[in-house]
Amino acid sequence: MLTFIGLGLFSEYDISLKGLEAARKADIVYAEFYTSYLMGTSLDEMEKLYGKRVCLLSREEVEQQPDWLVEAKEMNIVFLTGGDTMISTTHVDLRLRAEKLGIETHLIHGASITSAVSGLTGLQNYHFGKSTSIPHPYKSKRGTRIISETPYDIINQNIEMGLHTLIFLDIDKENGYMTLNTALELLLEIGERRGEELINRAVAIGIARAGSEKPIIKADYVKKLKYFNFGKPLHILVIPGKLHFLEAEALVMLAGGPMELIVKD
Repeated sequence: MLTFIGLGLFSEYDISLKGLEAARKADIVYAEFYTSYLMGTSLDEMEKLYGKRVCLLSREEVEQQPDWLVEAKEMNIVFLTGGDTMISTTHVDLRLRAEKLGIETHLIHGASITSAVSGLTGLQNYHFGKSTSIPHPYKSKRGTRIISETPYDIINQNIEMGLHTLIFLDIDKENGYMTLNTALELLLEIGERRGEELINRAVAIGIARAGSEKPIIKADYVKKLKYFNFGKPLHILVIPGKLHFLEAEALVMLAGGPMELIVKD
């Protein structure tokens, strides 16, 4: 059997009791941390709690050459990921590969940033539209700096429908963890290039270290929020659409948002 276990948001203690039991009973425990990472722990601390050696897999070993999957035909294999398992399409693909090999699969869920954001900000989960990711800029073959404008377009589309946008920030081996400040600067740069005021006038919410003892949640206008010190990663960004009055009140009270978000009758 191959069991996928979501580890939750921040530390080794965020794993569920069901997940912990499955990890301890496994013959081999694998993990990948390139789609998400638990900033409040280390591989050593995980191994101490689980009582098992954790074999860290590379992106290539997960996406292109998952030869280790065949081990699950004869043994109980556990595959660990940050957040909730199956949120990433990479993990869905891996599960389908296993099923095609005749390997039984099982899911043990963990806390997900997609639901934690609603709890931390007070934004209602059914008011979210399509989510997106902001990648690090890269250089073309000619050395030109390229910024993906897809996130900007998705934010624009969601705002037109009155919906909030959840924006994941890039984790890259070469460039490291993208900060909220960098993400906001990139969005502002795209808006300036297009001659649009959409992002410049928008309110944004930044969240840092969700799942920790003291997460940071701060709402403000983008042009001000880009200077806020969110501290260490992981960071995630939200651009809200049309706010329900309870959402607006929550952003002011829970995230220190501007008072003018609360519309007076």
